[in-house]
Amino acid sequence: MKQKSKECASPDPQDAADVKLASNPSVNSDKESSATVMATAQPSRLKYLSLGVLVVQTTSLVLTMRYSRTLKEDGPRYLASSAVVSAEILKIFTCTLLVLMENNLSVRAMALLLKEEIVNKPVETMKLAVPAGIYTLQNNLLYVALSNLDAATYQVTYQLKILTTALFSVSMLGKKLGLYQWLSLLLLMAGVTLVQWPTESAGEQKVLTAGSQLVGVVAVLMACMSSGFAGVYFEKILKETKQSVWVRNIQLGLFSFVFGFIGMMVYDGRSVTQSGMFQGYNAITCTVVVLQAVGGLVVAVVIKYADNILKGFATSVSIILSTLISYFLLNDFNPTSLFFLGAVLVIAATFLYSYKGKPASSTFKV
Repeated sequence: MKQKSKECASPDPQDAADVKLASNPSVNSDKESSATVMATAQPSRLKYLSLGVLVVQTTSLVLTMRYSRTLKEDGPRYLASSAVVSAEILKIFTCTLLVLMENNLSVRAMALLLKEEIVNKPVETMKLAVPAGIYTLQNNLLYVALSNLDAATYQVTYQLKILTTALFSVSMLGKKLGLYQWLSLLLLMAGVTLVQWPTESAGEQKVLTAGSQLVGVVAVLMACMSSGFAGVYFEKILKETKQSVWVRNIQLGLFSFVFGFIGMMVYDGRSVTQSGMFQGYNAITCTVVVLQAVGGLVVAVVIKYADNILKGFATSVSIILSTLISYFLLNDFNPTSLFFLGAVLVIAATFLYSYKGKPASSTFKV
């Protein structure tokens, strides 16, 4: 309501310019064409800036997470469960700052808002316990996946979340998919199947890594299922209320922190007791935590400036970059002809899914 009244009191500068132009018809033509050029140039710049941010965030998170899980160091490796908890703490802190900025840096106004939306609405708040628990499981699964799969294979396989999100959107939200969307889902499944197709190269090494490869693939598939369900569930909640997305993420983060902390103590409690929660942390680990926490929030802000084609293009560029860096820098990936064919099908599927209309669901956790 405050924002609305503020907009009424202070009209849009473009509206003021239109009024001024109307009072001087002799300059209407030139200034209208100039305004049109400026109006189209600004969104264009924002679109390509959004594209760059999406590519950098997606690629850097996957590669740094993979690198951090394969880096050989003296001493214990950091706990994945601890990194998940740390990311949730940072996310809550960041969203709290954003809510504070929305309330003109008034701590009292922010406290009243959070009390009203979180404490005084327990039923609405408890609805987020379900997606929070699933997201916590998903974040832990991604660490398991990237501990057992190279970044390129992970990137391609994880695009199956498009399929799971679409199916849950149809079943839970009653959305209808067009011909292009169904065709793209078939291409997606075919592409991922080709990427995971066994080859006859390096027989002995294949036997040694088959177990970890299977663990990684199962982890990715479970993450895709959880991502699809939780994303659609979260979208349904957002549509039912007009709450700030930052307040929603604070609520989500609080539950995720609780579930993540419980999971950390259950599975890694002994290590935490002996060496502390932040054992094995280094610059790379901190980078992973920051990218996981803040990166999603940045994408949530810029995603509105990028249309579906650009989002598909960002995914495609990210897959290509991950493949190149995995091969040339991380030295943990040997591409095959089947992988390239599967990757091309997955990239084509991401474009085709956005060809007509909007995707079944574009709401994911941030």
